Amino acid sequence: MTALRTRPRNTGPTPAVRTLVYARDGHQCVRCGTGNTLTIQHRTNRAMGGSSDPAINHPTNLVTACQACNMWFEANPAASYAAGWKVRRPTDPAHVPVRYPTGELRTLETDGTSRTLGVPVVLTARAAR
Repeated sequence: MTALRTRPRNTGPTPAVRTLVYARDGHQCVRCGTGNTLTIQHRTNRAMGGSSDPAINHPTNLVTACQACNMWFEANPAASYAAGWKVRRPTDPAHVPVRYPTGELRTLETDGTSRTLGVPVVLTARAAR
């Protein structure tokens, strides 16, 4: 006879990693900048056995997102991948910069910090002349 599991298996990041990610992102959603209803977003999906990969809960694969943006990422995959909020397998998330609400791009470092790459300049037809 098999014992029934009384509580779900926790496959998310540890409390220490969660605290590190929230602090790195300034306790704000990486898409909209709100500090309300924050969650942890996995940049690489955990589906299809991904939750058993030890790197899945590494700080380079995690960003802070509000609940609304977390759902937006899933509903808008092309924009999410373009901004680095989502990363396709087998790409290492540490190699994909993330766009923050200020427009700056940051690489997520393995120690749980981030490094600013700068704000991309968008040239308009007038500015290019």
